[in-house]
Amino acid sequence: MARKSLVGEVADDLLDRIVAGEFPPGTLVPGELELSAQHEVSRMTVREAMKTLEAQRILSVQRGRGTFVNAVDQWNSLEALLRAAQEQVGNDAAAIQLIELRRMLETGASALAAPRMTEAYVARMRGHVAAMRSARAEGDLEEFVAADLAFHDVILEASGNVFLTAVFQPLHRVLEARRTETSKVPEIQEHAITMHEAVLEALETRDSRAARDAMDAHMTQTLDDLTTYVQDHPASPAPVAVRPVAGTPVAVTPGA
Repeated sequence: MARKSLVGEVADDLLDRIVAGEFPPGTLVPGELELSAQHEVSRMTVREAMKTLEAQRILSVQRGRGTFVNAVDQWNSLEALLRAAQEQVGNDAAAIQLIELRRMLETGASALAAPRMTEAYVARMRGHVAAMRSARAEGDLEEFVAADLAFHDVILEASGNVFLTAVFQPLHRVLEARRTETSKVPEIQEHAITMHEAVLEALETRDSRAARDAMDAHMTQTLDDLTTYVQDHPASPAPVAVRPVAGTPVAVTPGA
């Protein structure tokens, strides 16, 4: 993994201090001189780090007064928001909220994509599912995650909605990190393959309701897997009934 630049290190450290509550919203952060002394870097490095956080609307400069911390709901960096959420409500609750966001975006994307599916889209998605299956057999976690994300990217592309794609893009880096954590569990990989196959079957029917329901079931499975295999206090998951094609139910029981 590439080493972070000095600018990135200073920005990350200041963000950590903000998230930890050392500098609550509305408070003044230390000036360039103080931060450069703390980090033993140049004032130019500190200035660039501050600009990075300002671009993410974490900080705002008030001319003649200094640089202040904005309220979290003004931030436009999803990664920073996730860090703040993890600090405020805990990692487990933040992960659940992330799945809730995915459910809203991806069920809608699937409903839009279904009537617009082409054989080319279907072929690409089949290829990604095959890649997931092959990566699981070979124990290649990085390839498994890449194929998983690529599958969902095709749905976004097929939706034909450029705004939906733009909204979803900031999630990509966060999802890659989360998928890498959860996909280490063999059972989660197996469930993911099964659910992706069900979503693909639903999309092939070109039926928006079927596609929406299949993706919703996938999100339910993802939540069940999170609470069962990853979080500290697992809940007892219930079986999930997936109906990708009318009259052809597929039952998936977590942990089975």
